[in-house]
Amino acid sequence: MATVAIDLLKNEIPVEEDEPLLLSGDVNTGLVLVDIVNGFCTVGAGNLAPVAHDKQISAMVDESVKLAKMFCEKKWPIYALRDSHHPDVPEPHHPPHCITGTDESKLVPALQCLENEPNVTVRCKDCIDGFVGSIEKDGSNVFVNWVKANEIKSLLVVGICTDICVLDFVCSTLSARNRGFLSPLEDVIVYSPGCATFDLPVQIARNIKGALPHPQELMHHVGLYMAKGRGAKVVSEISFDTMTKET
Repeated sequence: MATVAIDLLKNEIPVEEDEPLLLSGDVNTGLVLVDIVNGFCTVGAGNLAPVAHDKQISAMVDESVKLAKMFCEKKWPIYALRDSHHPDVPEPHHPPHCITGTDESKLVPALQCLENEPNVTVRCKDCIDGFVGSIEKDGSNVFVNWVKANEIKSLLVVGICTDICVLDFVCSTLSARNRGFLSPLEDVIVYSPGCATFDLPVQIARNIKGALPHPQELMHHVGLYMAKGRGAKVVSEISFDTMTKET
């Protein structure tokens, strides 16, 4: 029944994908990794981590690692967001998670090498929206400065959760672009296989106080649909132009 319902929804609100993305040195492109941390991606790592192997999350991590390696080889800019919360500042309605200084808030093992790469900017955030979480106390924004310093025209976004942290970041970035705050940024691109969300079936959610049902495949689709509706491009295929030189 659930599969039938999801198929019906996809027919009613299809996500019309854009042309496969070809990445080359001709257009300054930045990669944003949203919350690919242990607390959301590593089995048993915390309150919001998967309790068993999750195919969608595992595939997202694999795709993100592949992209990150290619961007590092080409010395292209990467902005890695890490969910990181102070223990005394809750984030309703979620249970404590990704506490600052714990393994939960660290990038997954396959991405931890990025911490030492010169083309990578790592930003710890204490809220769902990575754009807002990049605001400093003086009002400056680390992400905005990163876009401008690298003269990024195309932004490629991957991570977790498709319908929560990824979507919020994409929507805020698009709004800032539309207001002219992110020049020279033109395109925000969501790579669907590089995104994932969590699964909380209704029969389990009923037994968890304050929990909301969250069917994985359905909400992943809704996240992509909402991002597309806000003005992002959505692609399912990416290739690199092997003829271009590293910058």
